[in-house]
Amino acid sequence: MMQYQYVVILKKDGDRAVDNLSALLCFGSAVIFLLTQLRSSRLWYYPGAFSILLAGGLIYNLFIRGRRRKPVRYKYLLMLAALGWFGMPGVPWVGILFLGLAFLEHQTKRPLEIGFDPDRVVINTLIRRRHDWSVFNNVLLKDGLLTLDFKNNRLFQKEVIEDDDDDNADEEEFNAWCHERLGSAYGN
Repeated sequence: MMQYQYVVILKKDGDRAVDNLSALLCFGSAVIFLLTQLRSSRLWYYPGAFSILLAGGLIYNLFIRGRRRKPVRYKYLLMLAALGWFGMPGVPWVGILFLGLAFLEHQTKRPLEIGFDPDRVVINTLIRRRHDWSVFNNVLLKDGLLTLDFKNNRLFQKEVIEDDDDDNADEEEFNAWCHERLGSAYGN
């Protein structure tokens, strides 16, 4: 486990779109499983059970958990839908797609963190990106906005999460530390 001098947590956008897509895919799967159950000549067939479980999970997420303003997670419902799709004749590949979507849903809900240590800057995404200080022209945190100015004319700007903890460093201290790191990377 790496220890960083500073860790900046960025605001996330797009959680609502991911939730809407996940809910729509789970609802569609539940409908298809229910229709498969109804077309079956058997009284009890597994797609009906998956349909009931998915519908119950959707109701819980949308009405009970959503009203409490708690974060809604669909990864377990997507995995449940994947299990249902694995048993469907002729289309088990859809289950693989749903497993991938469950993994990606989890990744998109993770907070984006950027760790700063004396040797490098690490952006914690799906594939962790490490950058030496020498690739930056400037690193600045001002008015809740983090700016990473790369030498290759790429600019990364994101709003940071405001944290009320007293252990946070202030912007001036962070900027002075980053300026020092940039100066030592250039041999100044």
